[in-house]
Amino acid sequence: MKIWKIVAAIAIAAGVLGGLAWLNAPKERSNLIVIITPSLDNPFFGQEALGAEARAKELGYETLKFSHGDDAYKQSELIDTAIARNAAAIILDNAGSDASAAAVQKARTAGVPVFLIDREINVKGVATSQIVSNNYQGAALGAAAFVEAMNETGAFVELVGKESDTNAVIRSRGYHDVLDQYPGLTMVSRQSANWSQSEAFAKMQSILQAHPEVKGVIAGNDTMAMGALAALESAGRHDVVIVGFDGSNEVRDAILAGRIRATVLQPAFRQAQFAVEQADRFLKRGSTGLREKQLMDCVLIEASNARALNNFNLARS
Repeated sequence: MKIWKIVAAIAIAAGVLGGLAWLNAPKERSNLIVIITPSLDNPFFGQEALGAEARAKELGYETLKFSHGDDAYKQSELIDTAIARNAAAIILDNAGSDASAAAVQKARTAGVPVFLIDREINVKGVATSQIVSNNYQGAALGAAAFVEAMNETGAFVELVGKESDTNAVIRSRGYHDVLDQYPGLTMVSRQSANWSQSEAFAKMQSILQAHPEVKGVIAGNDTMAMGALAALESAGRHDVVIVGFDGSNEVRDAILAGRIRATVLQPAFRQAQFAVEQADRFLKRGSTGLREKQLMDCVLIEASNARALNNFNLARS
């Protein structure tokens, strides 16, 4: 009798453990790609989200789009949401190179691969891919156009993006590695406008009062370039050379109207689509077949090719 009791106990235990194993088994990955960018209203970030969404749907995925507003805490919450929704992958334009590493690691630990676009993080081996514009190469292109338009001489201003943003640092370095070779060019002010048009407008107004001799403005993005343009035009200064960075439709139109000299296109739409294509490959094959960090070259936009630019995408003839 005792033997039968032991056998029964073993059978019950096996059944319980089997049930527990079923409860703890990993869930089957969903068909959902979560897209998180700093903003859905900003033209640049909005086009990133649209590009990723369109390509994901073409490849048969469901999508969710979110904005973290450059808030690392909110970004972490959105990563939690993606994990809870059992996302297959995350496409992320992150909220800061240092502040985002932990959130990306959290997703990786949960088995959700993250594909970074536009902004890199300062840690390797956490994101599956980091697909960023070649900001240094692009900045060198913009600086060369600026030097030519300035005839290699005159006082100029640099408007910088967020100092905590790797892109802002790299673009500024790319600008100066070209500009500093020309002794006739004098930087009279270098200020951060935090990628903001309103801040750039206010900073430019203040700079003009202190330095009315300014002949040029080189900006870390198109939004700040447009803020500087508005301040200059409100002061009746239509003679100042302006170069931006991004390739927005607004600056395209200003270039065609002769109000801005040039901008540098970073292909946001295509970059986001490329990230989705890599996510699809990774999910199907277990590897992207590419190195983690990948650079996409930028293109100088001037009056000669501005008409081919639309929504951060350059039509090829």
